Amino acid sequence: MGRSRRTIPEELLLLALDPATGTTAQPQSLDLGLAGAQLVELALAGRIAPDGDRIAVVMPRPTGDPTLDTALELLRRRGSPVRAVHWIGGPRLGLRQTYLTHLERCGMVHAVAGQMCGVLPTTRYQATDTAISREIRARLDTAIRTGVPPDPRTAALAALAHAVGLGKHLYPGNEGRSSRSRLRDLIRHDPMGGLVAHAVLDVQNGVAAQPRRAPAVAGGGPGRRTAGVRGAVAPAETVPHRTGGVMARAGVS
Repeated sequence: MGRSRRTIPEELLLLALDPATGTTAQPQSLDLGLAGAQLVELALAGRIAPDGDRIAVVMPRPTGDPTLDTALELLRRRGSPVRAVHWIGGPRLGLRQTYLTHLERCGMVHAVAGQMCGVLPTTRYQATDTAISREIRARLDTAIRTGVPPDPRTAALAALAHAVGLGKHLYPGNEGRSSRSRLRDLIRHDPMGGLVAHAVLDVQNGVAAQPRRAPAVAGGGPGRRTAGVRGAVAPAETVPHRTGGVMARAGVS
């Protein structure tokens, strides 16, 4: 995979990076979103494909991107398709930091060392070329404003941005309410992005840890199925950010 195109995980992280503070919005759920963005990027590269609510490796050949290839190899080692919600909800310690370091190595951000309360060391990140972030944001704005179905990459990015709760960061306040709603609606324009975004929301709602319910039986009783879980998922703006085992790396916010 050449470097002429930025990957969806890179773009999601750049969207989340606050240019004023050098910190990332929604740091805990962002790790989940980055894990999901890797799946979408690998699917676009023809390495994996959805199999119902599972992800199957269809071509194990490396992409040339080290961060993506690590994920691809882990998926390959599973030996059988894995549920997207279980993959995204698995341990993802330091994935955000991994991508921040990756962006720094690629020259897209630079690290600024500092201290919190004059004692604790911190690291903030500033984009080296704000035009890149503006271009990414402009694609989302255009899709929201025009209502024209976006390309799969932009649709997937929008779906993931909504799923991790970036809507309030990108379109804050009451004046941004309609834009946040349209951002959420873009989820329907890319099947893989939609699958992954719903999995991210499910993990935040604790659905990944819940056992499968028994099929519905006539007349009710213990086996009676409750309302569909997917329908019960709240929009990202109202989802409490449960990390599903993800811990934010100290010093990065």
